[in-house]
Amino acid sequence: MVILTLNCGSSSAKYQVYDWDAKDILAVGIVEKVTIAGSFITHKVKGREEYSAQKDCPTHTDAVQWIINLLTSREQGVISDMSMIGAVGHRVVHGGNKFTKSVIVDDAAMKAFGEMQDMSPLHNPANIMGIEAAKKVLPNVPHCAVMDTAWHQTMPPESYLYAVPGEWYEKYHVRRYGFHGTSFLYTAKRAAVLLGKDPFRTNLIICHLGNGASVNAVKDGCSFDTSMGITPLEGLVMGTRSGDLDPALPFYIMRKTGMSAAETESALNKKAGLLGLTGQYTDRRDIQAAAVKGDKQALLAQRIEAQRVKKYIGAYQATLGRVDALVFTAGVGEFAWFIRKKILDGLEGIGIVYDPAKNEMSHTRNTETIISKPESKIPVYIIPTDEELVMTEDAYALMKGTYDVHTRFSYSFQSRDYVNKGRAEGLKSELAKHPELASIIASPR
Repeated sequence: MVILTLNCGSSSAKYQVYDWDAKDILAVGIVEKVTIAGSFITHKVKGREEYSAQKDCPTHTDAVQWIINLLTSREQGVISDMSMIGAVGHRVVHGGNKFTKSVIVDDAAMKAFGEMQDMSPLHNPANIMGIEAAKKVLPNVPHCAVMDTAWHQTMPPESYLYAVPGEWYEKYHVRRYGFHGTSFLYTAKRAAVLLGKDPFRTNLIICHLGNGASVNAVKDGCSFDTSMGITPLEGLVMGTRSGDLDPALPFYIMRKTGMSAAETESALNKKAGLLGLTGQYTDRRDIQAAAVKGDKQALLAQRIEAQRVKKYIGAYQATLGRVDALVFTAGVGEFAWFIRKKILDGLEGIGIVYDPAKNEMSHTRNTETIISKPESKIPVYIIPTDEELVMTEDAYALMKGTYDVHTRFSYSFQSRDYVNKGRAEGLKSELAKHPELASIIASPR
């Protein structure tokens, strides 16, 4: 049986095909520039050369149909026909406070996702289009929604309520929701395995650092607090998002410039963050290259980004009391050693002591690493996230009727013996080129 997962953005459609019986990934890919002229697909199959092609996709339905055609084609396919697909898992960014776990998509769920569009205008409309497109192409299989916000529904009121008029919460559902939940679920469960602890007796600070970024305080295996808020704009400095700022600032700018609320919101989401600080860069690699050359704005942007993360780490340590591990994940967290360095420098006072050489050595998606020194009271792990696997396992369990909220459900990756076959193969190649990587591989205690 095959499980297909889809993650549709406003102009893209990412996919993964997973062979449930073999517990292996058959194919991954992405269609880019959906709804824009010049759409193209990048398709990767294990053991084959990467395939790419170009074809206009005016709608997400066209993109999903292209994906299905490719997956079943004689030349590039990995399945004989669509009947092999048992379920489709979809990423949905904002599920509001109505969902505490993944669900099979029905009319009520679609209505709820639509109601959340105001809170996630950059994501939910695209997620909905992707689901509708996939249901047209694959009408006879269950479609499952995996919400980024569901993981955070365990937060207590002192974490999720804002100090605003009570009717704002009662009438308009104004509260902290948090995002990146699928990533936090995976990394929290894996961290518990590495620590050799019961996941529900484990306290963690997890930094999901990518173009979008957030920090999660995990108490007794459940989300206790997180940096993103009612939308993904709050919290850390991100690629194009401002993160935390004085709530009065937007009103000040509107008065000074005459910008509308919509224009100001767009600027804070699309023109701020690292792009606003550097004037031209969002990719940390570009910022690092500029910083190495002495670019003052790039250097300042890095310091500001790191300081914001430091502030949350300190705050969440105070909130949790006991911290069993600090975890970095996602593209920047996994690969940008220079950002991790700026975050970790100076944290000795709160019991975090890292090894600079180990930190520089760790830039891989194929294994979990530990970069703290033996004397560090709090170990520092880098755990490559696997949101697609969470989506796959949720979709399969929903199809079989065995799924439940994560406090009453076990994932394959919670086993000490869990192995990601694709990553294991990739690690062999990496170790052949960089044998020193073996010295920082994290093993379960």
